[in-house]
Amino acid sequence: MTKPAAPYDPVEIAAELIRCPSVTPEDKGALGVLERYLAPLGFACERMPFSEPGTPDIDNLYARLGSDGPNFCFAGHTDVVPVGEASAWSVEPFAAEIKAGRLFGRGAADMKGAIACFIAAVSRLSPDEIEGSVSLLITGDEEGPSVNGTVKMLKALDARGETLSHCVVGEPTCVKALGDMIKIGRRGSINGWLTVRGVQGHVAYPHLADNPVPRLLEMLRRLDARVLDAGNDHFQPSNLEITSVDVGNPTTNLIPGSARAQINIRFNDEHSGASLDQWMRSVFDAVTEEAGGAYEFETKISGEAFLTAPGAFSALVADAVAKATGETPELSTSGGTSDARFIRAYAPVVEFGLPNATMHKADENALVEDIARLTDVYEAILRGYFAARPD
Repeated sequence: MTKPAAPYDPVEIAAELIRCPSVTPEDKGALGVLERYLAPLGFACERMPFSEPGTPDIDNLYARLGSDGPNFCFAGHTDVVPVGEASAWSVEPFAAEIKAGRLFGRGAADMKGAIACFIAAVSRLSPDEIEGSVSLLITGDEEGPSVNGTVKMLKALDARGETLSHCVVGEPTCVKALGDMIKIGRRGSINGWLTVRGVQGHVAYPHLADNPVPRLLEMLRRLDARVLDAGNDHFQPSNLEITSVDVGNPTTNLIPGSARAQINIRFNDEHSGASLDQWMRSVFDAVTEEAGGAYEFETKISGEAFLTAPGAFSALVADAVAKATGETPELSTSGGTSDARFIRAYAPVVEFGLPNATMHKADENALVEDIARLTDVYEAILRGYFAARPD
């Protein structure tokens, strides 16, 4: 490891990253910025591009300092969501302007700021303080389909025998103040697309048609009526939401030939995607057996529920957070999905980053003070990790 003349300034790195308009799937130089800061520290930087028919080509970066174990990994993404209506912003979204003590720009909170903090934290360590390896797993596909990013990077590393020992994902996890929440797991997510088939006809001659709408409504009623669970010690209750009902009927005197609905379930570790898929199909089968007709149902499991059980690793992170911020963090599994859902199959993983109040919004920003303190947190995690080597 070659230390720079002075530790890196995380705000400077974050600003450079924000100035790269890396809206998924575009990189726009963001990975190059990381390489420019990581290489002088001794990191071996490897681009890992992946492609798949029907999905955008994605460039990713794996950077590792050292070759021995344990391998402490920081995971994140340089891609960002679109700016939306530019007129809603009070600043230019990719200018990285600082005003009133805040760094503004798309990606400031989610999550270019956290990436900058981790690199700056590593620059504060001396070579003899890293008894093992430090790596960064950075994708450009987290805000997109999540097909050609973290999933394929992990598979490629595993195929060549490279392991991750523990991982921190730099997603914006905090709610009201930096340090108030660490994510130790996430609920799973399954989407469903239901089409109920009937026979189109004139409303005045219903005996010549077969209206699919009542069957669709009954199917949805039975789904909505079930309480999936009451939650448990680490997870909030699972919830099923009907996100769309669509017949697409252009006229008033036509019985439609089909009716459609979309469903999403956010589920805890009392379920699996497969069990929920099976349950929904059993409901649809029962209605079809009672009322006739036919249906089609497709599902996609975005991720299974997972939990990194509280223990030495989460305690290490929580202690570092408390030391740097004065907050006692809640160990939570709330929120949506993240790439931690893929990493959990390879290594214990927790998530900690900046406050999330402005992510994906106009005028996304992060307090400059929070960027400095998050760098302190990551530094404390690294020092504690290589001193204690938690299980």
